[in-house]
Amino acid sequence: RLNNKSMTIWVFLSGVQRGGVAGPSSSSSSSTPHKHTNRLANERSPYLLQHAHNPVDWFPWGQEAFDKAKKEDKPIFLSVGYSTCHWCHVMERESFEDEEIGKILSDNFVCIKLDREERPDVDKVYMTFVQATSGSGGWPMSVWLTPDLRPFIGGTYFPPRDHGRRPGFKTVLTRIMEQWQNNRSTLESSGDRILEALKKGTAITANPGESPPLAPDVANRCFQQLAHSYEEEYGGFREAPKFPSPVNLMFLMSYWSVNRSTTEGVEALQMALHTLRMMALGGIHDHVAQGFHRYSTDSSWHVPHFEKMLYDQAQLAVAYITASQVSGEPLFADVAKDILLYVSRDLSDKSGGFYSAEDADSVPASGGAEKREGAFCVWTASEVRELLPDVVEGATGAATQADIFMHHYGVKEQGNVAPEQDPHGELQGQNVLIVRYSAELTAARFGISLEKVDEVLASARARMADVRTRRPRPHLDSKMLASWNGLMLSAYARVGAVLEDKTLLERALQAARFLKEHLWDADRQIVLRSCYRGDHMEVQQIYPPISGFLDDYAFIVCGLLDLYEATLRPEWLQWAEELQLRQDALFWDHQGGGYFCSDPSDGTVLLQLKEDQDGAEPSANSVSATNLLRLSHYTGRRDWLDKSQQLLAAFSDRLTRVPIALPEMVRALMAQHYTLKQVVICGQRDAPDTAGLLATVNSLFLPYKVLMFTDGNPESFLCQRLPALSSMTQQGGVATAYVCQDFTCTLPVTDPQELRRLLLDGPADAQTD
Repeated sequence: RLNNKSMTIWVFLSGVQRGGVAGPSSSSSSSTPHKHTNRLANERSPYLLQHAHNPVDWFPWGQEAFDKAKKEDKPIFLSVGYSTCHWCHVMERESFEDEEIGKILSDNFVCIKLDREERPDVDKVYMTFVQATSGSGGWPMSVWLTPDLRPFIGGTYFPPRDHGRRPGFKTVLTRIMEQWQNNRSTLESSGDRILEALKKGTAITANPGESPPLAPDVANRCFQQLAHSYEEEYGGFREAPKFPSPVNLMFLMSYWSVNRSTTEGVEALQMALHTLRMMALGGIHDHVAQGFHRYSTDSSWHVPHFEKMLYDQAQLAVAYITASQVSGEPLFADVAKDILLYVSRDLSDKSGGFYSAEDADSVPASGGAEKREGAFCVWTASEVRELLPDVVEGATGAATQADIFMHHYGVKEQGNVAPEQDPHGELQGQNVLIVRYSAELTAARFGISLEKVDEVLASARARMADVRTRRPRPHLDSKMLASWNGLMLSAYARVGAVLEDKTLLERALQAARFLKEHLWDADRQIVLRSCYRGDHMEVQQIYPPISGFLDDYAFIVCGLLDLYEATLRPEWLQWAEELQLRQDALFWDHQGGGYFCSDPSDGTVLLQLKEDQDGAEPSANSVSATNLLRLSHYTGRRDWLDKSQQLLAAFSDRLTRVPIALPEMVRALMAQHYTLKQVVICGQRDAPDTAGLLATVNSLFLPYKVLMFTDGNPESFLCQRLPALSSMTQQGGVATAYVCQDFTCTLPVTDPQELRRLLLDGPADAQTD
């Protein structure tokens, strides 16, 4: 995947110019038996295994490769991607499977292949270099390094041969070899200068005693910047390609929650709900087999890039269930359930873990060895007619199921994908399903009831889903990442709590147990980054395992806090506390505040970065700012409140100037400003009266609250941390709620409707300690 579907080359060599390039449209698997096998055959990463039979002497990232480069005094060629990356497939087939190019690489470079999802720390360092020197970046990423890992040349996708003024990969390699022999000192000194500039330019630090910026000012600026980039017709931000951007949508709903009476607040909510509604109706949403694709190539959410990523499903499920809390519209809750249905069915391991992604490309059902983007998901009109031939009783003009389905989902005889959305002709004659009419309009068009329309469409989707299961499936990246599993844990916990769905909550508990069993090294007290599905469906680990990064800790801690609020089981709160302590020990910057993305003691990582953008995934610092605030309320630890403020102070400049880059961190800043409410439920855990109060709390979007439960046991985890809880008791033997700020509480309530009023409107009675 290349940023904005563009491909950029930058090479710091005479005669090689920066410019856009275009490549072929799809990849195909290499034939067997294999003529070549390299070290990557011993790896577990699906991406590395895809390259295990290239005629390239690949090494995984590690000491063996570094030692060879130093011993032979050769430059390192570092190639970075991930297993569901379309253009990574293209470059592999064109260049890395080419015998001649493979020999040039193997003879003149130490070649390292890296899965960016396994080692985001390494990826971020060299992507920062590529973006700084070329103005853009993407994957596959191609970087040349000195034997001591310092970058001197970088780019993204390279075509194999020269095309006009664009240099091919072979030409680039030849020129780098010449420069390494004849002009090495210039190359190295240029790379060193850039690296030193990056160290200064990427530093994020707070001055001693500095406070975070004022939350209302930052939030207002963030809203104005989002409103400026908002596209009114179909929702979303900026023109095509359009990304779901859940961090923006969650900020807008949080902004509305404290600005409900202002025109800006109302506009923020409208922007979020309209975007979520348009995405749900669009082709980016898989109407047959659920879940969401990566992004839309057009402004109307119609033709997607068909890859499905776990982190998108997780964040979108939370955004949709939040929209259902805010609006009460069943559509949003239905979409949240739909996403989790997809994840449970297609991205779930029997161990409880979640797989990373499904590819965009697959072999067409009609045959042929060459993979095509979207082949698994699209339909011809004749296929739909053949599958849905039955006449619908009472429908105007003896309409068939196919007629109604094709009208509703915009299916056309010649296909519904415009040529400009299909530059490589892969979707010619095909249809991407998109809801073109409301169920009411479709019912009116065919003279049938609304109930009949719903029945016909549901039956048709089920029939098509069954057919789709018999098509060749896209590649599944069965790697299980701690960070993305943490995001998914939040999704199941939050959706399960709002919907009071015990199946979803049990799946959340299963995910938490998976994380503790397979991605937590209890002896060393560290999170592990990844584990893998073995050949016999068992969970496997590589040796040595990859230690977790900041996002692994932050996203799991957030997931555990959400799981506690959904299940009220204190063991998950206790583990969250333990993980936060480890995160502080491993990643906290004692000089400048905030967290480094990776362990500062790792000498192979040349830049100590603090992620300063909430993008496809939220920044781990953004999530940590909120985690620290929540945990300070659960544990009574003032130092975590201070840490949260220091973190926000470190990002002051970014928050003040371009808050649109950090909408999740702006939410954390708002939480600091508005002070979290403590909602304390006293009762028996599984009693109906307790459940009634919890259902009231969970039905509302309350971004600035922590939910606590006490059954009166002074030895419990929370009562040990917060002695004030011991004085809160049930009133008249009935489950009782207290709404507090800094443990100054309203009078207790036992009626769910009274609790609802209290949470929405604030206390009518005088507060009492």
